[in-house]
Amino acid sequence: MNEPTSSPDSPSSSPPAGVTRTDLPRATLGVLCIAGLILAAFWVLRPFIGPAIWAAMIVVATWPLMRQLQARLWNRRSAAVAVMTLALLILFVLPVALVIATLLQNTNEISSAIKQLSQLRMPTAPDWLAALPLVGERIRVFWETTVAAGTAELWPQVQPYVGRVARWLLAQAGGVGFVFAQCLLIVVMAALMYAQGEVAAAGLLRFGHRLAGAQGEATVVLVGQAIRGVALGVGVTAVVQSVLGGIGLAVAGVPYAGLLSGVMLVLCLAQVGPVLVLLPAVVWLYWTGDNGWGTFLAVVTLAVCTLDNVLRPMLIRMGADLPLLLIFIGVIGGLLAFGLVGIFVGPVVLAVVYTLLRAWVLEAPDETPPPG
Repeated sequence: MNEPTSSPDSPSSSPPAGVTRTDLPRATLGVLCIAGLILAAFWVLRPFIGPAIWAAMIVVATWPLMRQLQARLWNRRSAAVAVMTLALLILFVLPVALVIATLLQNTNEISSAIKQLSQLRMPTAPDWLAALPLVGERIRVFWETTVAAGTAELWPQVQPYVGRVARWLLAQAGGVGFVFAQCLLIVVMAALMYAQGEVAAAGLLRFGHRLAGAQGEATVVLVGQAIRGVALGVGVTAVVQSVLGGIGLAVAGVPYAGLLSGVMLVLCLAQVGPVLVLLPAVVWLYWTGDNGWGTFLAVVTLAVCTLDNVLRPMLIRMGADLPLLLIFIGVIGGLLAFGLVGIFVGPVVLAVVYTLLRAWVLEAPDETPPPG
């Protein structure tokens, strides 16, 4: 009597011993579903990613300050969070609101002042200008050539750029409400992170451990150190330069000193420096014949523009032991790639990659051949 044979495709058939059957369609659909959920979550959270990154940078950079404040306020976290939130409103939201209000209230005056440049007459170059070493004679020749040409001939060359600047100002004014809402959202997210900072840090450490064990935890710690170093080196230096430059502009009597201070802050964060604001102000003071205040502002400009060469490396070393060139390249590259938030994202990415490569190279096994 013949025994029934089962076909290879029947459900009762089992794979040979030692062979594991893989359900390829099920695995593929599972990966696609997970990827779809991640993309959908990213799409929903996309408006909040930028403010969340800014809030995280602020909280990580100022976390030691918040802990010290909490210790002084009878170890009450709610009181420390309230004080830090109020400080962020004063230091972060209020200047933005003042700059926006100044732009909106003085748009016509700024346009008319730019148009009046074509009617100004430049004075002759001061005598001390030619005595400057190396560049004094060249500056004097350029000055006299410009005076001989007259602003009426230079205006047609400048006018297209003035139109572009005016259109940019109008475009920025159209998004005033959005910018102000983003600033408030950053402050609110920072307050929530201050309140639950330890929980978030523990979660990130566990996530890093799940990814790469002890090396993953070390990477998370490195990210925090890099953020603090960049915030101290770039952020604090930019604030100090813009404040000192703004005080110099106000004392010298330059109009719109508050607005120009805000522009200086953005330029310093972008690693351009305050010279693009202070140097034209110095030229304007000499142009109008106010040589005394022009000399004063020139000295302030020299001091403020050279301050970052001393202050920035010192602050970066306080936050993280990273090469200064790495931070500088990360700030510039991140700014070009991701916009203003890239000031922090770029250095953090380069710092993580640099540290991982350095650890990998230093931990390489000794592959020297045995003797004989």
